[in-house]
Amino acid sequence: MRTALRWLGKGIAAAIALALLYQLWIFAHVLWWIDHNPTSTSFMAAGLARQQDKNPDAGLRHQWVPYERISIHLKRAIVAAEDAKFIEHEGFDVEGIQKAVEKNLKKGRLVAGGSTISQQLAKNLFLSGERSFIRKGQEAIITLMIEATWSKR
Repeated sequence: MRTALRWLGKGIAAAIALALLYQLWIFAHVLWWIDHNPTSTSFMAAGLARQQDKNPDAGLRHQWVPYERISIHLKRAIVAAEDAKFIEHEGFDVEGIQKAVEKNLKKGRLVAGGSTISQQLAKNLFLSGERSFIRKGQEAIITLMIEATWSKR
C-alpha cells in the first residue's frame, strides 16, 4: 500500500512539474512576442489544416502589418464591436460574461460568448477551438499572462 501511495505521489508530482513547464514555455512565448511577431499561431495552423484537407499542397502565407500602419478607425471599430471595455478591464469582463450566460440560458443553447479581446488573443495564439473547461482554464491563465506583460495601446 505504501509503495502504491509513493508511486501515486510521484506521478502527481511529475504531472504538476510538466504542467508548470508547459506554463513556463507559454510565458516565454508571451514575453518574446512583446517585440516579435509569431511565425504562426494555433488559429493559423487550424486554418492551414482545413485547407490541406482539400489541397495537400496548400501552404501558409501571411504578412504582418506594423501596428502604426493600421487605421485608428479600424482599431476603434474592432474594440467597439468585440470588447467595448477593453481598456478598462484586466482581461475579463465579468458583466459581459454574466450577460452571455443569461442569453445562453434564455435561448437554451450557446448563442453568445463573453470573451474579451485578450481572451480571444490567448485562444488564437496558443489553443484550439475546442470547447472544454480545461481549454477555457488554460485560456484564462494565458490571458492573465498577456494582461500582465503586454500594452493595450
